[in-house]
Amino acid sequence: MKKKFKKVRKKYEPQKAVFGDAVDYYVYHMNTLERMTGAAVGFLAGFFVCMVFFRGILFSAIVGLIMTIPGIRKYREYLKQKRLRGLLYQFRDMMEALSASYSAGKNTQGAFEDACADLSSIYGERADIVMETRLIVSGLYNGQNIDDMLNNFALRSHLDDIESFATIFEVTNQYGGNLKKVVGETRQIISDKIETEMEIQTLLTANKNELNIMTLMPVIIMVMLSGMGDMSIVRNTPLNVCVKIVALVLFGAAYVMGKKIVDIKV
Repeated sequence: MKKKFKKVRKKYEPQKAVFGDAVDYYVYHMNTLERMTGAAVGFLAGFFVCMVFFRGILFSAIVGLIMTIPGIRKYREYLKQKRLRGLLYQFRDMMEALSASYSAGKNTQGAFEDACADLSSIYGERADIVMETRLIVSGLYNGQNIDDMLNNFALRSHLDDIESFATIFEVTNQYGGNLKKVVGETRQIISDKIETEMEIQTLLTANKNELNIMTLMPVIIMVMLSGMGDMSIVRNTPLNVCVKIVALVLFGAAYVMGKKIVDIKV
């Protein structure tokens, strides 16, 4: 007899810094205001849609309360992706600052010190890239290996460009390669990638707007029908309720599929 083994999903363990305190960018910790914002968006969306389709305050409120949980999750994912995009843009500027420092004849420690000062003046002291650069500078002062710190930063960032840079930097540093060239080429690759993504997003703007309009069309149609009087379609008969639920499920599935189609990553 064959034994069936149930797959157990392992809980993700956040990566820790090799030196000092640093965050894992894959995990986003929401504050109270952000949680309330996500919950409010989920509640209002669920309440409004149910009121339009079923016209029951109590039922709509219950659905709205249930929707607060996915609302918080979706908003957390949105904030996490926004933070990762910002980190990539900041990392590109760090590459530019390092390239300028290496061109001026600075060594690695001096280049990161200058980059930290430049980034602080651009983004402020609490920016993610400033904290990471300052952590690297502090580690170098305390005898930490630059390769280990960059690899750890790449591991915590979960960004392919930073991981690629850390790997190339480690090989170049160990074998005495041209760090100035490596940093400059990395900055150019990231800049080209960001420009390509922006061009793609511009081309897809019309498609995304069409997707959002088509998703809202059932709600708009139901609002218009409700304003025309007590028509049979807006009554909550058993058949109508079943049809409305099936329609909402289908439109929800279509929206998810549409989002996957227009979500193109470079």
